Amino acid sequence: MFDFSLLTNWIDNFFEQTCGMPGWLATTVECILIGLLLLTVYAVLALFYIYYERKVCAAFQCRLGPNRVGPFGLLQSFADMFKMLIKELISLNHIDKFLFALAPYLVILASMLAFAVLPWGKGLQIINFNIGIFFLIAVSSIGVLGILLAGWSSNNKFTLIGALRSGAQMVSYELSIGLSVLTIVAFAGTMNIVELVEKQDNLWFIFSGHLPAIIAFIIYMIAGTAETNRGPFDLPEAESELTAGYHTEYSGMHFGFFYLAEYLNLFIVSGVATLLFLGGWMPLHIPGWTGFNEIMDYIPSVIWFIGKAIALSFVIIWFKWSFPRLRIDQMLALEWKYLLPINLFNLVLMVLVIVYQFHF
Repeated sequence: MFDFSLLTNWIDNFFEQTCGMPGWLATTVECILIGLLLLTVYAVLALFYIYYERKVCAAFQCRLGPNRVGPFGLLQSFADMFKMLIKELISLNHIDKFLFALAPYLVILASMLAFAVLPWGKGLQIINFNIGIFFLIAVSSIGVLGILLAGWSSNNKFTLIGALRSGAQMVSYELSIGLSVLTIVAFAGTMNIVELVEKQDNLWFIFSGHLPAIIAFIIYMIAGTAETNRGPFDLPEAESELTAGYHTEYSGMHFGFFYLAEYLNLFIVSGVATLLFLGGWMPLHIPGWTGFNEIMDYIPSVIWFIGKAIALSFVIIWFKWSFPRLRIDQMLALEWKYLLPINLFNLVLMVLVIVYQFHF
């Protein structure tokens, strides 16, 4: 399997040795290039996911979905993007203008930071340090601040109710996500994201971790769906009750930021599930099947990671278009009465599996 660190080292040597740049300047140029690349991938993935969900939704409802702009409607998302870019940013009275303008950038910042930590392939990660999982959970929690600020600063009862719902929902379900992640971290014995992936070389954690890993995966997928404010947990944006929830008063690209962040959070949740349970960029290896494993190694690591993430995203989209919206009391009861106790028991069960070595 190709190691992308060879490419990144070559680029670093090109700037320092071939171009004669000092170390600090080469690092600065590389950071700028990485930032531009991240923004590009961020935008392209968001456009893909908008098209992807529309097509999946259409298939569930026996419709065609986007089919006018471009072949098979492939350019429909780009047309919507250009429409959003030229929309007017409406200036409102009786709002906190500074916080109102700051909120969408906080939401984008949270998703960008989490997006940047994901390892896309072998040797293809932006940052790698020993508390990577802790950093990932910390930065992903910033998004709820942007949502709360958006709802409060809009000076609108519907946006405030949507923001309060979202705050209660995201804070509650972060506990289940954290405990699911902690279950796998305990099993792996490391919080380093790259090491987590490399430890799944022979067998993915969802298989080698036995029942506790499967339970943690199911709870993570449910809680991750709630964290992204998607159906059936889309109470913060309940159109029939709150117009558009916390971003009712936003227009133009400010509304577009919330829209982009929602779809990128879908990819981030799927990407984190991929690296924790499905081996990240690691190919499917079955112990003893040497020939099969060698064939799997020919598939590029980036394809493995993106393919798994998109497959898990399909499951989350499936949730949205299959189940009716929960009431707020049902949503909170699901977390505090069921998922959290099961998660705590599952963590103890994983510790027993580790201590008595009931794993492969």
